[in-house]
Amino acid sequence: MTVITSMSARAYRLRMPVPWGPGREHQHLIVCDLVASDGATGTGFTWTVDAGARAVLAMLDDDCRPVIEGGTAAPEVAWDRLRWHLREAGAGIATLAMAAVDIGLWDLRARVAGLSLADLIGRRRDQAGVYASGVNRHLPLDELTDQVSRWVAAGHSRVKIKVGLPSLAEDVERVAAVRRVIGPDRQLMVDANQLWDLPTARRAAKLLARFDIYWLEEPLPAHDTRGYAALRSAIDIPVAAGESLFTEAEFGALLASRGCDFIQPNVCRVGGITPFLRIAALAKAFSTPVMPHLLPDISGQLALCLPLPALVEDIDQGSFAALGALARPAGVSVQGDRLHMLPGLGHGLAFAPRTAETIS
Repeated sequence: MTVITSMSARAYRLRMPVPWGPGREHQHLIVCDLVASDGATGTGFTWTVDAGARAVLAMLDDDCRPVIEGGTAAPEVAWDRLRWHLREAGAGIATLAMAAVDIGLWDLRARVAGLSLADLIGRRRDQAGVYASGVNRHLPLDELTDQVSRWVAAGHSRVKIKVGLPSLAEDVERVAAVRRVIGPDRQLMVDANQLWDLPTARRAAKLLARFDIYWLEEPLPAHDTRGYAALRSAIDIPVAAGESLFTEAEFGALLASRGCDFIQPNVCRVGGITPFLRIAALAKAFSTPVMPHLLPDISGQLALCLPLPALVEDIDQGSFAALGALARPAGVSVQGDRLHMLPGLGHGLAFAPRTAETIS
């Protein structure tokens, strides 16, 4: 049996070229390097925005490494073993740390097989649709429409903007302006980032319905499963949710409630590729499409393998390439509203942050 003989982790603070608002100027990258007993190597990673990077790094060093070193290189087996070991740590920091290990193990397996990650998992399609996205709630209206105009000029046929301003009238004004910019034929998604309660979400959906919204994202707090079911039964706009969930059980409850039309697992938050694929299989049982959240460099490859066609989020200046974290181009290429695979082994991500601050 091939075992992992060495595991090491390092963390970086990456400055965003386009801040996500006041005080939101950095993302955090935690990289995990693995070496197997046969000499094979794999690189994993995990990701945070506002908080938790040092905690994730500490969990990798103190709690994950003793379990992973000397253990199997098989991702599914290692994930279950590590989840049991970390069970009392809950989710969140624990699953973020597990993602770095799990992605590294999948990268190692693909490299040993001489395959890309997508081909190892089982590529079902050669390209995936992309939607342009941005953290833009803080932008004045003219800057928002300028941003959306750039997306349209770049060839995007799908765009997503933030809603959830203090006044629903402001949200309506901004959505109307964006619909005018993109025209009647492009898809428009809106994202409330959990900022509404159920009555507000109902009112908002009624006001926004005339703008032909493709989906309303995270209108309610992430764990309000009953609220999502009540909202979905009361409105005509499709609902997307799940980016802030961390476990397969949480996704199971959301799917069973029929409270959303799309689920959006973040591969790092759920603990890596192993649980992501399990969640995708669960979603298929409910005929619910999976729309991976953020991280197009890896989510794009997963989207090519999903049972149902998926859209990939291309957030404005938010990819690892845009953050200056890569030594060479990633394993995928985004051109306009399409994502394509590039030749290579594993996930194809080689991390070498050029201007990042090292976190210790």
